[in-house]
Amino acid sequence: MIDEPGLPIGSFWEESVGPLVPDPELETAKGEALAVDVAIVGAGYTGLNAALRAAELGASVAVLDRHQVGYGASGRNGGFCCIGGSKRSPEDLVATYGEHEAQRFVALQVDAIAHVGRLLDKHVISADQTGSGELVLAHKPSALKALRSESAFVNARFGLGSQMLTPSDLAARGLSASGVHGGMFTPHGFGLNPLKYVRGLARALREADQSIFGNSPVLDIVPEAGRWRVETPKGRLLARRVILAGNGYLGEDLLPWLEGRLLPVMSNVMVTRVLTQEERLSQGWTSPVMSSDSRTLLHYFRLLPDGRMLFGMRGGIFGSMRETNRLRRLIRSDFDALFPALAHVETTHYWSGRVCLALDLNPYVGGVPGYPGVFAALAYHGNGVAMGSKAGALAAELALDETPPWQVPQVLRGPLRSFPLAPLRRHYLQAAYWWYGLKDWLG
Repeated sequence: MIDEPGLPIGSFWEESVGPLVPDPELETAKGEALAVDVAIVGAGYTGLNAALRAAELGASVAVLDRHQVGYGASGRNGGFCCIGGSKRSPEDLVATYGEHEAQRFVALQVDAIAHVGRLLDKHVISADQTGSGELVLAHKPSALKALRSESAFVNARFGLGSQMLTPSDLAARGLSASGVHGGMFTPHGFGLNPLKYVRGLARALREADQSIFGNSPVLDIVPEAGRWRVETPKGRLLARRVILAGNGYLGEDLLPWLEGRLLPVMSNVMVTRVLTQEERLSQGWTSPVMSSDSRTLLHYFRLLPDGRMLFGMRGGIFGSMRETNRLRRLIRSDFDALFPALAHVETTHYWSGRVCLALDLNPYVGGVPGYPGVFAALAYHGNGVAMGSKAGALAAELALDETPPWQVPQVLRGPLRSFPLAPLRRHYLQAAYWWYGLKDWLG
């Protein structure tokens, strides 16, 4: 990443929530340790959900973060609380895991959305919820055909209630974009302000008298007298259980098991100034529904409550300044192509963050092999608002023996395999991105 740790990243979310009140560093006297039931690495959706669930189950908790609450993907994403987590197609999930396990996984995704809604209500978190449901727009005729097939499949197998919309239907709903051949609408999910959500979770955890420590990177996790000693630069914890919840911001040198199993890539977001009513009407985009297109390297976009347009794009692997500048130009060009009536509207914010991929294209929630009592929840493939939240709660239940492993859908149980030729994985993904880009462009 090119942003400096501890400094603002330039997101619209930062501006919308005001300055952060930092959590203290973990500091203990030499030779001493803070004893807790569960130590959690990562103060984002996954870690804070794990902490809240563990506290509900009667455990004492300490959350550690290299930076501060919401510094990683939980404070940088587009705010899409929706179905997702795996990059496998519904047909592939059924073919690989069987219809029953695929249905369990889809049901968990739907419940993950409701889980976030329950947390917002329970902890009185004002996260600017908008819209209802999710729309995928076909960017070419062959994509429309594929969406029709997918809609029929998910309705027949999973009862998701999706429906196909023609360009006329889209226009009537205030969802007109250039070059669109139709779309698939699924009535699950909502938009939110991701930083308000993650800070609300942190507030709820503090109110439960549980600890969050910022600027406390975990340097080592080692067994000690039947527990785990978690080392940071200025302190240490002793915990019965440890949960790794850093996703794409989790250093793979933390445990040997992590090496080569995750592939963090970049997602990029821009936000415009507030659009006037006339500008929104001229484009024909007046709905707050969460939307994306059917490209493999997809665009995702939604109208924010104050009338700004958020527009995101996959792409970018290395996070270099050169790559970031190129993507900043490209995202604006793609926005102008999709919304030509808004091409004159200024961009006020631009930022990027890490999306975390796994080789099998599924999330992982479970124990860390060879480390009894250490658990991990990660790899949400760009859909971590709902799935990351639910995965954190599941990880806490697994760690505290509240839920047996077999009750977790098989799709989430892994194993989390290493990438072949792991040191080169970003380079061969770059070749794949070039191919995906060509396929997205071809008819």
